[in-house]
Amino acid sequence: MSHDYRKTPEALSRLTETQYRVTQEEGTEPAFRNEYWNNHDPGIYVDVVSGQPLFSSADKYDSGTGWPSFTRPIDPDAVVTKTDRHLWMTRTEVRSTAADSHLGHVFDDGPRDAGGLRYCMNSAALRFVPATDLAAEGYGEYSAQFANDEENPNVR
Repeated sequence: MSHDYRKTPEALSRLTETQYRVTQEEGTEPAFRNEYWNNHDPGIYVDVVSGQPLFSSADKYDSGTGWPSFTRPIDPDAVVTKTDRHLWMTRTEVRSTAADSHLGHVFDDGPRDAGGLRYCMNSAALRFVPATDLAAEGYGEYSAQFANDEENPNVR
């Protein structure tokens, strides 16, 4: 299935003020006061602007930072990184490839056994698609990774 993930004026008009500030103006939402920092449900996280798949709950972990953190993107080509020198420090910014949405930053203090990276994302840049809804929402190709989820037998 071919997808046309991109930023459109219509997509931008649907964003909340916080989503717009985070994705279009490189903002950051408060730690521990965002939608997905403590979400443990199976599914994928997509770009709130374009719908492009970005991260899987299978790669999510509790980093203790108060933001959703992942060890890797769902596909290496889903994100790009660039040097960010805001706030008088050098960090590595993470952006979606399709819509160029600011997502957050990547750090090298993640779990060593999973590659050592921590993709620290803003919930406001993401939309969570539960594993049970993947096919209905057009993300059926990602269902297989949740098919044997014994904690959620309804995932197919």
